[in-house]
Amino acid sequence: MPVVGAREPCPCGSGKRYKACHGRARGEDRRLVTRPFEGRTDETEWVALREVVPAATAPLRLRDDEREVTLSTVLPLAWPALVRADGTVLLGLQVQSRSSDVSRDLAAALQQALAAPPGTPVVPTGLPGPGPRLQDLLADDPIEVTLHDGFDYWVEGAADPDGAVAASMERANASVIPTARLESVRSAYWCRMAPKTHLRWVLPEQEEPLLDAMARLAVAGSLGIGPDSRYVGSFRAHGLLVPVWDLPGDREADALEEPAAVLRTRLDEALASPRALTGDERRARAGLLSRQLTLR
Repeated sequence: MPVVGAREPCPCGSGKRYKACHGRARGEDRRLVTRPFEGRTDETEWVALREVVPAATAPLRLRDDEREVTLSTVLPLAWPALVRADGTVLLGLQVQSRSSDVSRDLAAALQQALAAPPGTPVVPTGLPGPGPRLQDLLADDPIEVTLHDGFDYWVEGAADPDGAVAASMERANASVIPTARLESVRSAYWCRMAPKTHLRWVLPEQEEPLLDAMARLAVAGSLGIGPDSRYVGSFRAHGLLVPVWDLPGDREADALEEPAAVLRTRLDEALASPRALTGDERRARAGLLSRQLTLR
């Protein structure tokens, strides 16, 4: 699925038409990869850090290199990667995809960073050519996420002679939404957006059986996250569903631990049910579908 028309200039900057440059890649390389993080045991966390969490880091372990690499939700000036003066690498996750495969884009940025001299940012250079995907470069250890109140870690030990990084950090810090990660379930994040709080939960199951299970819970009146919560819909992100609940403004993250664990148990039971949906459940399922949004 080309990112530009076949006769338009190729985004790589070669001056050729897309169909005569990167558009000549095999057809399967041009199709949109809807689940770029599929195959990783922590797929839901990668989706959450790319689409839900404002400021977070996680150490990464490379398969064939001892270099210190840290995943960052955002980097200064939207850089895909940054090599610090000490040689450590920061890999940015919330960057605009340059091809049809986010995993390939991230791998290309990581490879550029590993080959760059210390103190160098990696800047976008057009469409990446054929090469490894992120899953090929990283060990499959589940990432350990650390949330931050802002992006002050950008400038720790970093030179910023013209103040561009500091200015970018100031703008980014102003937009950070207070966020907390639940411990009782995986990839569920509380956030405060006044006057309400919300829970956004990246679920690993396939969409069709998951919607069936959620429809069963909706009809049973058990799709909530504690008292006074309201399921408002979900969005598809990188092939996974991310349900969202509205919560009272004074509801803190720790108050959601038990309700979230109870809902996870109910979901598991509903997913295991062999019976067909009833008429009411089919109607509830249609209602759930009408409240979905796909992020691209």
